Amino acid sequence: MTIPTAHAHASQPVPALALCPNAKAAVHCEQCRVRSLSLCGALEADELVALDRLSRPLTLSARDTIFEQDELSESVFNITAGSARLYRLLPDGRRQIVGFALPGDFLGLAMSERNAFSADALTPLTACQFSRSHFSDFLDAKPHLLRKLHAMASHELSLAQEQMVILGRRTAEEKVAAFLIGLRKRWARLSTASVTIPLPMTRQDIGDFLGLTVETVSRMLTRLAREKAILIVPDGVRLLDVKRIEAMAES
Repeated sequence: MTIPTAHAHASQPVPALALCPNAKAAVHCEQCRVRSLSLCGALEADELVALDRLSRPLTLSARDTIFEQDELSESVFNITAGSARLYRLLPDGRRQIVGFALPGDFLGLAMSERNAFSADALTPLTACQFSRSHFSDFLDAKPHLLRKLHAMASHELSLAQEQMVILGRRTAEEKVAAFLIGLRKRWARLSTASVTIPLPMTRQDIGDFLGLTVETVSRMLTRLAREKAILIVPDGVRLLDVKRIEAMAES
């Protein structure tokens, strides 16, 4: 497997040994809370040590750029904490949000020579950053990782297909409900299932993702709150009537 070597905004030289962002000592990948959710979950202890030697910790503040659309790319990122916004700028200047990355997600795995989209931090964010060429060499020596990578790519494809369905013939209310349920499922992978859904993104971000205006997103959330289906809380929403929201999402 060959991944093109190029340049990314957050790229810096990769040291011989780096700290995992969640670590207190040189090698603590085994203790990383998102290991089981990412590519690293397919690694044995000795392989984690080898991968850790290829990584460097990346720490960003909210709104910092991870990489930009159409730039040559030379880094792969595994988000370990925080969240990111992925978007494309259209020729007419409009912005299309293509997704939101959460802990455990890898960015930069695509085979394209240039970034297909931009990514920036929605919240303070930490990640393991790898040189694409070094990461590619590591994958070439680990066939079982290629199988895991294929599974992750299949998952991303299913998310893209789900997004096309969401943007199809659904009403604005159904789009917002589907977005909330989808995000709830993703957050549940990181911790025990909860009726409270963190929303690190803005109403404008949600609108750009769903193909709605920010006013429509706000109106739909207000309507759901007025009908006692959700409760708007600081930094998120709480589902008061999960079955109803799920039924709307499946419409």
